[in-house]
Amino acid sequence: MQQRYVGASGLKVSRLALGTMTWGKDTDEHEARDQLTAFVDAGGTLVDTAAGYTDGRSEELIGSLIGDVVPRDEVVLATKAGIWRRRDERVADTSRGALLRGLDTSLRRLGTDQVDLWQVHLWSDDVPLEETLSALDLAVSSGRAAYVGISNYSAWQTARAVTLQEAAPGRAAVVSTQVEYSLVNRSIERETLPAAAALGVGVLPWSPLGRGVLTGKYRTGTPSDSRAASPVFSGFVEAYLDESSRGIVEAVCRAADGLGWTPLEVALTWVRDAPGVTAPVVGARTAAQLKGALAAEGKTLPAEIRAALDDVSEAAR
Repeated sequence: MQQRYVGASGLKVSRLALGTMTWGKDTDEHEARDQLTAFVDAGGTLVDTAAGYTDGRSEELIGSLIGDVVPRDEVVLATKAGIWRRRDERVADTSRGALLRGLDTSLRRLGTDQVDLWQVHLWSDDVPLEETLSALDLAVSSGRAAYVGISNYSAWQTARAVTLQEAAPGRAAVVSTQVEYSLVNRSIERETLPAAAALGVGVLPWSPLGRGVLTGKYRTGTPSDSRAASPVFSGFVEAYLDESSRGIVEAVCRAADGLGWTPLEVALTWVRDAPGVTAPVVGARTAAQLKGALAAEGKTLPAEIRAALDDVSEAAR
């Protein structure tokens, strides 16, 4: 698998990231093991998780596999902090104390003394940005994180964070931003992608398959084992089951038929090779699903098909 630098930093990662949001819940230990094995065997390195994924079980599962399935130095471990479960409620806390306590907990779960990339999971108006960013500085200066980034920040929030870090010598540079991006959601093209490019920040798109919609699985209904059929995730998927998204899905499927590819390969390749993108984060419940994404390696969309998909998805910008 081809490798790319994350923004203007020296951090190098595979151009596809393994997402683990469902690990420890929908994805059990055996499937996780098979996924990690298949990913690393294909040349993948970037493994993405978060303290808030399945109440920490995702990190714990990764920690149990690192050193067993794959050596620690063969993967780039990325995790996030700022979203927690407290008394069965999902809360956001980007204070310095909460972030650093969360990082220490993540390190214990992952069974390592340093993560390669530590990211603030979301923006918060409740905590001064300078305080949030000071946690990133401490994480790097203490050796607990090699690089730091942000997630789900708008363009102006990204610019503010990066410029604050650049303003004083010795502060940890923000090297990445993780944001949603797919053919059914191109909104980051208006401001976030240009800002990231100008600031030297790598982009790690999440939900590059439009929350699963771009695989074509919902064209004729809702599969019983899909996220749209889950009470927990149905609202997450339904946002892209509208008429506009259906037209984009049909265009992706037509392109796939013409190329002899799967719709997944078309949609994923479109995001992966978009200007400014470092590595899309692909999550799968099973190893079989992940192998479908890994099959996109080595494929490149013909220019005319890419242009046609750009046109048909213009409304998603």
